[in-house]
Amino acid sequence: MRTYQKIIVSALALSAAVALVACGKSSTNKSSETSKTTDVTTITVATDADTKPFTYSENNQATGYDVEVARAVFKELPEYKLKVEITDFDSVVAGVDSGRYQLAANDIGWNKDRAEKYYFSAPLSKSNNAVAVKSDLKVKTLSDLAGKSTEVLPSANFTTILSKYNAANPDKHVKLNYVDGSYPTASRLADVDSGKIDFLLYDAISLKTIIKDKGLDTLKVNNIESESTDPHDGFEYFLYTKDEKGKELQTKVDKVLKKLQSNGTLKELSEKYFGGDFVPSADAYK
Repeated sequence: MRTYQKIIVSALALSAAVALVACGKSSTNKSSETSKTTDVTTITVATDADTKPFTYSENNQATGYDVEVARAVFKELPEYKLKVEITDFDSVVAGVDSGRYQLAANDIGWNKDRAEKYYFSAPLSKSNNAVAVKSDLKVKTLSDLAGKSTEVLPSANFTTILSKYNAANPDKHVKLNYVDGSYPTASRLADVDSGKIDFLLYDAISLKTIIKDKGLDTLKVNNIESESTDPHDGFEYFLYTKDEKGKELQTKVDKVLKKLQSNGTLKELSEKYFGGDFVPSADAYK
């Protein structure tokens, strides 16, 4: 009888030990799963989805060259989860400034003032600054626009270009009419078409794309001859917060951009969205 009881007690003890081991494994597995989940950081990228073909909305989803480059980059960075948020242009840069967004993808050009506040990625593409005008207006340089009017966004790089031109040429001013950041580029081009304003300064790729899409046949696009020696002229970039996290993101993204330039991914996206190869040379990714 005592032997039988000992067998029962031993069996119960063994079962308890097995259960404890199982619980330990289960707890370890759950802890591991939680760790994997918490190790993934969400990166919110801001875009106005109104700078076609760099960024635009299709079926209520943001797409375009800049957005798809961002998606291609973060496929290579499993420690991050990319979230794309559409907002008006003024809120794109301001949102990065406030920390609401960690990255901006919106055909953003480099300038000194921005460089003091934000980190820039390696360049994504290179285009020409150009103006959309009525077909009977001849324009080669900004001085040809003296006395002419345009519409500008307060925080846009092209606004900075025209403001600096006005400051340097007080007797040949361009008339700048400021509009809200939510006012679409296509609407400003329509204002050129209707004669409300005389021209729109933008990048050549965007102007040609929107004019074609909207059937604004009376408009033509003229490249502006640049006198600038700025090595950033014509390039566009991602923009990050200027802090430790932004620097880490910049370093990782630049490494992937170099890879995507080398393996032809950027060229493929450029041909799809721009209709040609506008990817900077390998030297830009060193």
